[in-house]
Amino acid sequence: MSARVHVVTDSTAGLSTHEVLRLPLTVVPVQVVIGGTSYDDGATSADAVAEALKTFTPVSTSRPAPQTFAEAYAACAAAGAESIVSIHLSGDMSGTVEAAMIGAKESPIPVRVIDSRSIAMGLGFPVLAAAACAAAGENQAAVEAAARVRMASISAYFYVDTLEYLRRGGRIGAAQALLGTALAVKPLLTISSGRIVPLEKVRTSSRAIARLADIAVQRAGDGPVQVAVHHLANLEKAHTLADGLAERLPQADEIVLREVGAVIGAHVGPGLLAVVIAPR
Repeated sequence: MSARVHVVTDSTAGLSTHEVLRLPLTVVPVQVVIGGTSYDDGATSADAVAEALKTFTPVSTSRPAPQTFAEAYAACAAAGAESIVSIHLSGDMSGTVEAAMIGAKESPIPVRVIDSRSIAMGLGFPVLAAAACAAAGENQAAVEAAARVRMASISAYFYVDTLEYLRRGGRIGAAQALLGTALAVKPLLTISSGRIVPLEKVRTSSRAIARLADIAVQRAGDGPVQVAVHHLANLEKAHTLADGLAERLPQADEIVLREVGAVIGAHVGPGLLAVVIAPR
């Protein structure tokens, strides 16, 4: 390892194998539990989670053990890293940040743990910025700063067919979940201060998706921007959304299109569409 600083994140960042291999970057898997059997995120598909949810098979998730982080940090040190920046999904959604902090106490090299206050590419974009900075030979403070600059610009908006799965997992309150069932309302949600909160209510799924695109374009502005479109078992509509955004946002570097992993899928359910906007 040539980089002085190594970046660690968790599997909810949704990064590709290529992105991980080309950068000084380690991914620690979060766990998904399906019918009493625990799997590393990535070891089972989001489709399997979607099918389990449809058939009412119990599905839950759990954070990595602190020891798993301690081992990952030790491996970075053994490979030549002098320090680590460890960036994870919102602490209001998972205990992963807490586990990383506990594991960092056993690290043989300094670790800075960062709560991204987001998830999916809302986490992934800051991780990639930090890892690119590390690959350029910058120090720990500069790598952390690169992550925080990207975090400050990011917005995430999403649509789900039902709020029931978020309610079951405790990611949105029961009272808020009722907003999505009254009069067939279709909710648009956002992440604010690390929490999932209602944004708007519309009457139909087609209108919700159109509104999702409008909000994303407005948030992107006219300058350079990174964009990601996520889905769960909703590829056709995700492609349509991504193609529409590509036409309306010619200044975007690219439109990253990715299905969420099993852990995120366990909480949002089939039908998810999400857009992450990260102005540069």
